[in-house]
Formats: sequence, structure tokens, C-alpha cells
Amino acid sequence: MRPVSYALFDDAGKFLAGRVMSEADASLQIELDSGKRVKVKSANVLLRFDKPLPAELMTRALALSAEIDLDLALEFAPEGEFGFADLARDYFDASAGPEQQAAALLRLFEAPHYFRRAGKGRFKKAPEDIVKAALLAIERKQQIAAQIDAWADDLVAGRCPEPVREQLFRILFKPDKNGPEYKAVVEAAKRSQRAPLDLLKAAGAISSAYQFHWRRFLFEQFPKGTGFPPLAAPAIKDELPLAPVQAFSIDDSLTTEIDDALSVTGLGSGTVIFGIHIAAPGLAVLPGSPIDKVARERLSTVYMPGWKITMLPDEVVQAYTLIEGRDCPAVSLYATFDEATLELRSAETRIERVPIAANLRHDQLDEVITEASLTGEAVAEYPFAQELAFAFRLARQLKTRREVVRGKPENFNRPDYNFRLDGNTGEPDGSETVRITERRRGAPLDLIVSEAMILANSHWGGMIAECGVPGIYRSQASLAPGIKVRMGVKPAPHAGMGVPQYTWATSPLRRYVDLVNQWQIIASARHGRTAALAAPFKPKDATLFSVISSFDAAYTAYNDFQHGIERFWSLRWLQQQQISEVDASVLKDGLVRADALPLVFKALGCEGLPRGTHVRVRITGTDLLTLDLHASLLARLDEPPAAAAADEGEDEDESAAPLALAIDLDDAGAEGTPAPATAETPAADAAPAA
Repeated sequence: MRPVSYALFDDAGKFLAGRVMSEADASLQIELDSGKRVKVKSANVLLRFDKPLPAELMTRALALSAEIDLDLALEFAPEGEFGFADLARDYFDASAGPEQQAAALLRLFEAPHYFRRAGKGRFKKAPEDIVKAALLAIERKQQIAAQIDAWADDLVAGRCPEPVREQLFRILFKPDKNGPEYKAVVEAAKRSQRAPLDLLKAAGAISSAYQFHWRRFLFEQFPKGTGFPPLAAPAIKDELPLAPVQAFSIDDSLTTEIDDALSVTGLGSGTVIFGIHIAAPGLAVLPGSPIDKVARERLSTVYMPGWKITMLPDEVVQAYTLIEGRDCPAVSLYATFDEATLELRSAETRIERVPIAANLRHDQLDEVITEASLTGEAVAEYPFAQELAFAFRLARQLKTRREVVRGKPENFNRPDYNFRLDGNTGEPDGSETVRITERRRGAPLDLIVSEAMILANSHWGGMIAECGVPGIYRSQASLAPGIKVRMGVKPAPHAGMGVPQYTWATSPLRRYVDLVNQWQIIASARHGRTAALAAPFKPKDATLFSVISSFDAAYTAYNDFQHGIERFWSLRWLQQQQISEVDASVLKDGLVRADALPLVFKALGCEGLPRGTHVRVRITGTDLLTLDLHASLLARLDEPPAAAAADEGEDEDESAAPLALAIDLDDAGAEGTPAPATAETPAADAAPAA
């Protein structure tokens, strides 16, 4: 009787053994221990044996292979190409059986740094230098694994290793998943069954919530730091005429980038010329220049309570800002109106020097320059009283006309807020006392500035289009829900503004898009219909599309950070004032908006209440790191509203970006609570608080 025959074979790099059921010229049919039968090419059969059983052979060979000393095997191995059976006979003894041969095969196969594979069951010694390098790499890998394990132990024990602390933001938000610091945090999180953020906080990696938010933003948006290279502001060499006006600006007291000023001439004559004067860095800063490269990299000034990161160095800003007491180069729009009817008769753009008589500060004058004083119902005891009264009358008329085009009135019934940090003499550190004051949207000075800027931005958008010069436009197809404002290079209606076209061109010291548009406006003002030949950017210029893409991304990130850090200071105010209850209005799905703070948050118990319901909620907890505010319904303050209209330009579920971590764990994220998002509003071009 023919003895039972078994075979060990290579199945795509995996070694299996089984009983040979049948054999042809080029293949065998082999039955595995599982009962499955497989067809195996003869060339893949590496060893035939009669005993022991296949399962026993593989078990014994695996245990025996672990005992083979690779250095000794390397010494015993023949020079040149050899088979695993040859090594087994040299390493064990001349009569090495199936178990020893299979053990040699397994050991050789798993040590490519010692033995190169030369074919099925065939090997060749690796060169000595390759072996040494491989051994060093293995040793380093073992050392790194040990380091990861030690760091994980420290984190679980509440100690943060310095290398992990230094890589904190990269680990959480842009991790190198092969980095030992990242692997240590993942391992520690698994061992401790804690979210990475909680784990790192408990280990002392995050000592200040404010610094965490601030340094995360710098890590993501300013990895090279916020400093500027040495830059000198180029002089404006043009011989510019002096405008016959006395202009005034309206800004916050902390604003240093004064982009815009106004003038009013001809009062009492029946024809009034309303001047809108915009700082003109575009006359000296040229595309491709060192200053342009810096501005294009930053794209916008970043604002936050108590601090800002400017788009341009301060010495450059001060060279072109519209500061009082100077004749400042400006791009001016002169709109001529009938004094009685306020009908627009003509508009002209000039490049000139404008005498800046005063920098008015609205935070100092909002309580003085009121609607009553501007309309003659109260005594007006402040500079430029007559000019401001005309500007306010004109602003209301311009707003009314835009609302006719929009098809409905603007309904901004939410206030804005001013943040002031007491004890802050430089960059904040989070320990300052915060003061939050309400600033109602549509205050007279705000309305004057915003309507003037809308007028200029709309007019200049049309002017460059008539000259055949491309620009960067903002458009909105309709006011239907979900229709967002878009940026493009062709003029299109802006339904939200109620204007036929709209650019951003009135803040060239603060926004790169405005500087780009100013270059195009200057070319159009100088060359008219032939401006396309002289403008820096020609039709279909790919640079404009690149600017739009970069600006959109940066501006969104900057706004998200501003809203997030304002939310931080709002929560900090609640803690400092020891506020435990706030009044709020219901939005939807349990979201409420505080009446006197820029805070939107979830309140338990408000889930089923109609939108607009006025409630009082109890604050049960705040987390400055995740920006969470926990609250529950305390009392209902009114009867159910019949119907509550949404605020103009606002998403119902407006929310601050949650603290999204990039670390790859199921429990890695810490869910953040919403904070207000930006919307396109007529006040968007008024200079923001610095």
C-alpha cells in the first residue's frame, strides 16, 4: 500500500501544508486540514513528506524556527544561491528532516534583511553592509517602540513628555500618524479609555485655554509666525492734485488702518457733492512687489478682542492710512446729488490728495451723534454736524432704494457687540477682565459708513466692467434660503444688497481683494475705455481666480477664529461675572440665542419650543477649551409666538466650528457648541473694531 503523501507549498507568500489527493504533470490537488481542496502548481510545492501530519509539522516548524540564530545561520549558509533544505542540513545536521527543513524555510523567509529571496525556496546571503544597516534599523525601531510605550505610560499617569507637548497641535489637528508622539497619544488614549483632548489636558499639555485656541490658529494659519520681513513703504511718485474738501473718517478708536473717509460739499446750493475717499496704497504698491507678496500671503487683517494681525506692516499702513492732519493720496468717488430729492445726477472717480480734517471715533460719538441730533430734533454739538446730517439723510434714502430692489426691507434685529479687555497692554493671555457692550446694528454712524461703502463698491464694479477691465465681484443670485454669496470675476447682481453689481474695493489696507480691485479701478480711472491694456490683470487672467480661491479659504478661517475667540471671551465674561442665569430666544432643535451676549448654545428642555419663544435658562457649566456652554430651561418668559421671522442673512443653525480633532480615534473628538457665523450684510464694509 502506497504511504500517505503530504506537501508544504507557497500560497502567495503564505506557507500551507496538506494531504496530496492527486497529482498531474504540472499541478497537485491538496486537501487542507479544514477539508478544503486546492489546486496547487507543482512549482509552488516546496517540501514533500510522509510524516508527521501537516498540522503537527507546521506547529513544530514554527516553534523550531524561532530558535534559529540568524547570525549563526548567516555564518553557516553557503556562498551563492542555496535552498532552505541546504541551510537546514548545515545548521542542524546532515539528516535534517521535514520539521528542520520547514523551520529553516520559515526563518529564512521572515529575515529578508539577512537573506534575499532568489526564487521559490531559494535564497542568497545579503551583503554585509545591508545586514548591518538592517540591524541598526531594527534596533532603532525597537527603541522607538520602547519610547512610545514609556511616553504612553507617562500620559496615563498624568505627565506630559516634552516631545509630546511640543507636537501638541500637530498631534491633534495635522498629525503625522507614523510619528512616535502621535502613536504615544493614541496608545495612552486606548489604555486609559479617555479622549485624547481630555488625556492631554489632564497630563498638563494644555495649561491655558486661551493660548490653546490662539496657538492652534497660529499653527494652522501662520506656521512661520506673524512677523514681517523688513519692508519699506514705497513713495507715491504721482503728482496728485489737492482735493477742495475737508474729509473726515468714522472708525473705532483702536482702528489704525483707516481706509475710508467722507466729505460733503455744496450744502445749501441745491446740489451736493458727496465724496467717498479710499486710501490708495495701489498707487505705490505694485503687483509682484515685496509688499504685494506679503499681502497676498496674508490676504486679510485678522481681528480679535484686544489684538489683531494686520495684513501689512504698521510702517506700511501708516504711510497710506487716512490719518487726520495730512493730505493723503486717495481714490475718490464724487457722487453729485440733488439736495432736495437726493437723486443721483452724476458720479466721477478721481485720483488725488485729500485733506483729512478729522478721524471721528464712533465708540466715542455713538451716544452723541444720534438720530435725533442728525434730524434736527436735538441740538447737534459735534464736528461736521451739517455734513453728517446730510450723509445720514442720504444713507437712509440709499438704503430705502436698495430695499425696493431687494423686494423686502432689511431686518437686522440683532445687535453687534464690542469687546474690551481690561489690563491688556499687548497680546492677550486670557487672564484679562473682559467688558462686552452692545452696539445696535444700523446705528446712525454705522449706517452712514455702510451705505457710502455700498455706493462706492457698486459704482466702481460697474465702472471697471464698462472699461472692459476684470475685477473680483461678490454676487448673490436671490434671497432664497441656501443661496450664498459667491465671488467671481464678472459683474452680477447682489440680491442681498439690492445692487446690480458689487465689489470689495473700500478696504485696501485690510483686504487683499480690495487692493487688487483698486489696481483695476486706478487703471480704469486713468485710461477709460482703453484701461484693459493698462490694467495689471487682463480678462481671463488666471491670477484673479487664484486670488479668489486663496482669499475665500483664508477669510473663512479668519472669521471662524474671530467668532470662536469671541465665544471664548463671552464664556469668560460669564465666569468672571458669576452669571448663572441668562435670558434667551429659542431658535430650533434646542438651540437658543442669549439676549445680551453673542452666544448661541443648546439648552435642555427647549427642544420642543417654537422659534422665538423667550426663555430663561440656567447655566450648568462652561468649558473654555471646547467652547461648550451647558444649560437647561429654567422658565418660559412669554406666550408662544404666532410666527417669528429669522434674522436677515442668518443661518438658523448658526454655529461656531466645533473643536474637530484630526487624531484617528473613535472617541477622539470633543464636540463644541455653536457660535455665530458671518453673513453678508450692508455693514460688512464698515471698519470693524480692532
